[in-house]
Amino acid sequence: MVTTVIPVEPFDLVIFGGTGDLARRKLLPALFQRWRARQMPENARVICVGRQPLSDESYRSRIETSFREFPVPCVEDREALGEFLNGICYARVDVNGSDGWSELRRMLRQDVIRAFYLSVAPSLFGVITAMATEWKLVSPDCRIVVEKPFGHDLASARNLNAELSGRFDERQIYRIDHYLGKETVQNLMALRFGNSLFEPIWNSQYVDHIQISVAESGGIGGRGSYYDEAGAMRDMVQNHLMQLLCLIAMEPPAQFEADAIRDEKLKVIKSLGRVAKDDVVRGQYLSGPGVASYRDECGDPVSETESFVALRVHLDNWRWSGTPFYLRTGKRLRSTLTEVSVAFKDPVHWIFEEQANRKGTSLTIRLQPNEGITMRMTIKDPGPGGMRLTEVPLDMTFAEALGSNAEAMPNAYERLVMDVIRGNQTLFMRGDEVEAAWAWIDPIAAGWADLPGGLYMYDPGSDGPVQSHALLHRDRRDWQGL
Repeated sequence: MVTTVIPVEPFDLVIFGGTGDLARRKLLPALFQRWRARQMPENARVICVGRQPLSDESYRSRIETSFREFPVPCVEDREALGEFLNGICYARVDVNGSDGWSELRRMLRQDVIRAFYLSVAPSLFGVITAMATEWKLVSPDCRIVVEKPFGHDLASARNLNAELSGRFDERQIYRIDHYLGKETVQNLMALRFGNSLFEPIWNSQYVDHIQISVAESGGIGGRGSYYDEAGAMRDMVQNHLMQLLCLIAMEPPAQFEADAIRDEKLKVIKSLGRVAKDDVVRGQYLSGPGVASYRDECGDPVSETESFVALRVHLDNWRWSGTPFYLRTGKRLRSTLTEVSVAFKDPVHWIFEEQANRKGTSLTIRLQPNEGITMRMTIKDPGPGGMRLTEVPLDMTFAEALGSNAEAMPNAYERLVMDVIRGNQTLFMRGDEVEAAWAWIDPIAAGWADLPGGLYMYDPGSDGPVQSHALLHRDRRDWQGL
């Protein structure tokens, strides 16, 4: 299998927050990999904006040091690294004042694609876009990329959308969720709509239930102040899990085109039914050997913010009526894992009466670790002595199936940044999609505020509070994975 690299057109990419962690750990390493793959043209330019007084040379030296610290793949390719760093410029700009804007304007070229990446706090989105407009940095075809969190609730999301849409057309706005750039997430669409095997049975008639799990073994780390305001529901369910749910449940779009796909995702969100109180389990991790508790890490000894949440949700539409979706996400769990498990119903008539203990067929899509797809099927256990059934996996781990090409697959940010330059919005959220997600989340979170309590503690290194298992046990089901 040969990996095809399609070069993009020349561009100026301006990264606001160029000295921050996201730029150093994700964005610039991703661009370096695309440079090595020769997807970026030689005259592509990256302009990193910050408040510190740095020269181009000192900033490039910092980036090279951080590349080795993390480390970044292929950083020992001295020739490629030198070429890439030479294409990086630094601009000192006061985003709240007038200093630096005129110099930044002089650095921008008129005959190339122009993109602004706002790797900053959401509170600065409106400030930066207003200043960029005032200083005439905004061109008719420029693109603007904004990171999550895109709002804290429906009202704040609407305000952010209004700030952006007041200065940019929707076709220019790229709301980025790095989960959508993962290879396996995109394979959800290829799996469903590129194979006649699955689509005829991708509905409530054949699917018993679907589980979506996003687990992390680490804690909140240095994100305590942000996370204690957001919690697992706002930080993970509103975006990452919601996007996975949409791709799993959406109807086939008329064509593989950005707005056609996003139209179908929006329909999924709008069909989400109201979540009952006993269909939600909230948890918070305790301390353990060498591990601080959530409350210690966030600095609030009485915090009621959830680090774990599990939900039973349903879709009120023709395809999925009667099929429950179970969502869970949490920190300080047994392992780091992101996967979607589709459990199919048993045959309508079971002829193997002596084999009463059966688990059925399931399809598991692993996003991390070891990206791949596994299908568990029932076969006869080899050997004489009657009909004994057993389960076996049909496993396609990308690293094994694709060999060296699996290592060459771009990571999420590599793909998404190149899509911005191409002007392809397929893997980016639209404004109405974000608002619809918040409209569903807000009543759930409001219910917690109105009725405090119901926060279950769990040990670090476990699979969450035991009450999350009861959520499935009452339906005679069990969580998969972890």
